Amino acid sequence: MARVKNGAVTKARHKKVLKQAKGYFGSKHRLYKTAKEQLMHSGQYAFRDRKQKKRDFRKLWITRINAACRQNDISYSRFIEGLTKAGVEVNRKMLSEIAINDSKTFAELVKIARDGKAGKIKPATEVAGNEVTVGGVKKEKADSKKVEKETTKKEEKKEEKKTKNVDYSKMTVAELKEVAAKKKISVAGMKKAEIIEALSK
Repeated sequence: MARVKNGAVTKARHKKVLKQAKGYFGSKHRLYKTAKEQLMHSGQYAFRDRKQKKRDFRKLWITRINAACRQNDISYSRFIEGLTKAGVEVNRKMLSEIAINDSKTFAELVKIARDGKAGKIKPATEVAGNEVTVGGVKKEKADSKKVEKETTKKEEKKEEKKTKNVDYSKMTVAELKEVAAKKKISVAGMKKAEIIEALSK
């Protein structure tokens, strides 16, 4: 039997790892063993920091908003509370950009937040119990159970219409028996013509 050598495959694998480790310090980009070890660690750090990055950015945005709020004589927490009560939905990233680039607009947002906290501005939609306030007009909230009942009734009607338009003569006996079982019609010992007659009634 011929001797199988896997030198080419091993070399390719080593080259692949070393290519990924390009730019690492010292032996970490030269030696296969240390390069592979470093790549495993790098992958773990990257996985962890993809999530950490989101937290870091949120902290940065909050710091920027807080700095702009202090210039307008309001704390960050009171500012956010006022905006939520006023029904203003702007995320922290956008607020930080406004704080950096447009101080006048941010000052207006601070005014809105103060009015919202004082109760002068109310959000466009408010939910309290079974009542929903939309732009000052109160409406009753629809119960989920009622909606479900209405949808089930509609579905049942659709199914009934479908069954009326079905051509039973083209169906097999097994299919006809399934339809009869759904309609709760006993067709035990009946022939195909008799089952069709029973279903079409």
